[in-house]
Amino acid sequence: MARLKITQVKSVISEKQNQRDTLRTLGLKKIGQSVVREDSRQVRGMIRTVDHLVTVEEVD
Repeated sequence: MARLKITQVKSVISEKQNQRDTLRTLGLKKIGQSVVREDSRQVRGMIRTVDHLVTVEEVD
């Protein structure tokens, strides 16, 4: 199974509450912070919700 590196690149200030909650669920709290998650449908859905705030790359 592939793994995704998710990095927060923008602030959550003035974003909707559900987007703030999604970033927190992914484990992101600060700009520049990265997390590695397994590629799954649930994670892809969370990324789609906050795609304008994060960058995603595939890692092995």
